[in-house]
This record gives sequence, C-alpha cells and structure tokens, in this order.
Amino acid sequence: MQGILYGVGIGPGDPELLTLKAVRIIREADCIAVPGIRKEETVAWQITVQAVPEIAGKECLEIHMPMTKDKTALKESHDAAAGKVAAALEAGKNVAFLTLGDPGVYSTYLYVHKRILAMGYPAEIINGIPSFCAVAARMNIGLVEKAEPLHVIPASYQIEDALKLPGTKVLMKAGKKMRDVKKRLLEMDHTETVMIENCGMPEEKQYRSAEEIPETAGYYSLIIVKEKK
Repeated sequence: MQGILYGVGIGPGDPELLTLKAVRIIREADCIAVPGIRKEETVAWQITVQAVPEIAGKECLEIHMPMTKDKTALKESHDAAAGKVAAALEAGKNVAFLTLGDPGVYSTYLYVHKRILAMGYPAEIINGIPSFCAVAARMNIGLVEKAEPLHVIPASYQIEDALKLPGTKVLMKAGKKMRDVKKRLLEMDHTETVMIENCGMPEEKQYRSAEEIPETAGYYSLIIVKEKK
C-alpha cells in the first residue's frame, strides 16, 4: 500500500502555534521531511522538535531547497525532492513534510505537492497559522476591518503597483530587496507600518515604523502596511 504525503504547516515560529491536527499527523507519520540539507539546521525542524520531541527518533528526509530564482535549478531541485518523497511513499511510508506558516502561502512545499499528485500518489495539505496573522497578533493590531481588502504581496518582486492598492498590504519575503522596500515605504503617505523579524522565535525583533526597519533584516521578516484612519 502506498503511503500518503502530508504538507504540514507548523506555524510562523512559536512551537505553541502548531495546531492539534499538525501535532497528530507528525506523531503518526512514519518519517519526516524537512527543507534543508541537515535537519538540525532547518528552522522547521528546530521549531517542531520543541512541540513534538519524539520526531528526533523518526526517519527524516532532508530535502535541499535552494534559495534561487533560476528556473532550471529550481526545477531540478523540485524534481529531486519529489523523487525522494515518492520513494518513501512507494515503500508504504506516510511522510510529514514540515513547512513554516501555512503550506498554501508562498511555500516551497507546494512544488513537491503538485509533483507527487501528478505521479499518482496521495497528498494532503494540513493548514497552519499564517505568519501575517501571527505578526498582527504579536503587534496587537487587526489586519482588516469592515470592507477593507487585504493584499498579500511577495516583496522580493516589483511592488510599486501593489503598494498603491487600497486596504492593508502584507509584504512577505523581502529578503535582499529590503533596502528598496524600505525606501518605497518611506515615500508613502497616510500609512502605518510595522514589521517583525523571526516572529515567535527566540531572536524575534519588532519594528513599529518604516524608519525603524533595518535594511539588513533577515529572510523571516514580515511587514504590515495599514492605511491611517
């Protein structure tokens, strides 16, 4: 019998934000998959092992997911990842692939998920708490009210037009573009900006204005831009 692949959202960083369902699926899985070369060095593993310490004794598939926009390199890595997972599923093992936040929001897991389904294996998504919901809660603010729209934007791409949209803007994955993102935010009028770096993790840092945002902020930084009331 073939195994099942579960893409498990483990939340944004605080081990207490894993859902009960995520914990159950992880505990019941025959093996764990993590996006990294060494499990102990992956953020997903470091968070999950605090909530589900028994995963330390489980078989682990270490999946290399390079940070690149090179389409050829990405395709090769995603194909290799799917092949590695498929081998475990063919052996009848259920695999829990740990992914930060929610698997449906800019997650590299989705590339594996779609390939596994196309190969004829079963796969399910176990939703997790999205990072932008956690950041809003940590900053003690709401995201949207009444008829306000919410826009979730990948900030490592062109964002000029997106920042002109009405309502609340969530800027994710700014990465090396943080200097450009900060410059554009400082040019905006009638907005309030907050950011958290490493939300829910021991090294969490909070910034309550665009001026405070460091140009060298890390990969796990999320910005919320709200219109002033």
